[in-house]
Amino acid sequence: PIKKFVESLPYKLTDDQKKVSWRIIKDIGESKPMNRLLEGDVGSGKTIVAAITAYLTALNGLQTAFMAPTEILSRQHFEKISPLLQNFNVITGLLTSAEARNVKEKISKKEFLKKVESGEIQIVIGTHSLIQKNVIFKNLALVIIDEQHRFGVNQRAAIADRHKESIPHFLSMTATPIPRTLGLTIWGDLDLSLIKEMPKG
Repeated sequence: PIKKFVESLPYKLTDDQKKVSWRIIKDIGESKPMNRLLEGDVGSGKTIVAAITAYLTALNGLQTAFMAPTEILSRQHFEKISPLLQNFNVITGLLTSAEARNVKEKISKKEFLKKVESGEIQIVIGTHSLIQKNVIFKNLALVIIDEQHRFGVNQRAAIADRHKESIPHFLSMTATPIPRTLGLTIWGDLDLSLIKEMPKG
């Protein structure tokens, strides 16, 4: 199924994207939760690696929370990822303080939250709205955090703390190799993956 999804993309993955995706797929197959930092320049294709990971999670009947620091970035991720996954019967939703929508339409937040709790929305993309207490996932298995250094430690831990019975896999992404990020890699039990190669064009 992953091969079919990759073949359906309107572009070819770079070698780095393939290698990183394969490493993440192996991580997710292990019994302990993944805790990986994906680093690459803007435009290097981190988002499609995240989409492949979220798709794999959905194939296993589980949910993904994809958190970005701003509403604009959340919407960009939603608009980029949801059309790719729609053909594979994966329901993606967007939740910010301003709006709630699934692939097809804007809906009320109350209705949106019901669909998340029932597991109908498999990939939920949004801002820090995702860590509010009224957002209840049926079976959260993967948390993706974009621009991870822009979230506080407490914000990043909030989702995991509410799912202690089954700790989700964590994939953090950054384009900024800052000292704090490097510190997390050395002391924060984070495995590091790099995308150095830029897609053609």
